[in-house]
Amino acid sequence: MKTPAILVINAGSSSIKFSIFSAAVTPGPGDLVCGGKISGIGVQARLDAKAADGTVMAEERFPEDSAYDDLLARLLDWIETHLDGLDLVAAGHRIVHGGRDHVRPAVLDEQLRADLRRLIPLAPLHQPHNLAAADALARLHPGLVQIACFDTAFHTGRSEVESVYALPAGMTEEGIRRYGFHGLSYDYIASRLEAVTGEAGKGRAIVAHLGSGASMCAMRRGKSVATTLGFTALDGLPMGTRSGGIDPGVLLYLMEQKGMDAEDLTCLLYRQSGLLGLSGISSDMRDLLASDEPRARFAVDYFCYRAGREVGSLVAALGGLDVLVFTAGIGENAPEIRARICAAASWLGVEIDEAANGAPKGETVISAPGSKVTVAVIPTNEELVIARDSRALLQDR
Repeated sequence: MKTPAILVINAGSSSIKFSIFSAAVTPGPGDLVCGGKISGIGVQARLDAKAADGTVMAEERFPEDSAYDDLLARLLDWIETHLDGLDLVAAGHRIVHGGRDHVRPAVLDEQLRADLRRLIPLAPLHQPHNLAAADALARLHPGLVQIACFDTAFHTGRSEVESVYALPAGMTEEGIRRYGFHGLSYDYIASRLEAVTGEAGKGRAIVAHLGSGASMCAMRRGKSVATTLGFTALDGLPMGTRSGGIDPGVLLYLMEQKGMDAEDLTCLLYRQSGLLGLSGISSDMRDLLASDEPRARFAVDYFCYRAGREVGSLVAALGGLDVLVFTAGIGENAPEIRARICAAASWLGVEIDEAANGAPKGETVISAPGSKVTVAVIPTNEELVIARDSRALLQDR
């Protein structure tokens, strides 16, 4: 008898990341079978996959003109060929924006995909590609149950004061609200807070999801209270190529004085700003930290300064702070960035252990014994959240 398995897909414009989890029981970290990605889509696509123990399972290149559907078909063929003994029962997708109406995992049928297409203007870097993968999979494997898991859902339940803008009420009713993002990551971290940080994890926490997309979330008892991202994934912290928070008057100026239209502004704010715009060198924090160029250092300074300011804002929303957590690519792998953000938060009594911060291994507390705030590094696992939520929905059907 074959073991049921769930395919988790996180699709972007140039890559399709995937993981496969055994779903005989509620998946845990030990139930990962394998993971990998198809990268270089549109240029020179290739499949790389590794087993849970790190063993290389696939390194394949595909023709340069390979279409999206063809690549997904090759991935499905590879799964069926190489993962004997598994029965693929569902595919769970990361969907960045669920809007007002989609606040829990749902079967990603044709009607839901149509609903979610209307939200593409609110997440133009992600939503089209999330849905393209679902559309392609529906054509290739129409009998496979597909499930949408939403990055916005975790922030449902915040107060109305936190969730709206100071705009006419009619606009709020139409859906112009602060949604918040990176919810799958925050959901996972919330599930690990108490295990990693003890009693402090039950209290007031700020989680810093720092990567090419970056945000922070204030939590109380593991529930979202406030977050730095809002209506779209542009607000708050500067990101790899996204601007972060900006005075709306700047946009009016660019329209009126520079003749920029919506397409120009979209390109500027989503693709030409952030660390790339500040440095003129790279959107990758690793490149900037390794560079001696003054503009690279300035971009790092700006990122850390803005992060320190956002910590202060979120502490005000919480009325204090018990735990500070770093996660995602920068948060998990850049000791200098963690140290500088913690130094900016020293007024809260944050103290880190330099040795622990310099070489964290997995889930690690990096605060010094006398610190008034517990500081930790917790690697995120959005794929596991999607697998768990997908299995739970299958069980409830």
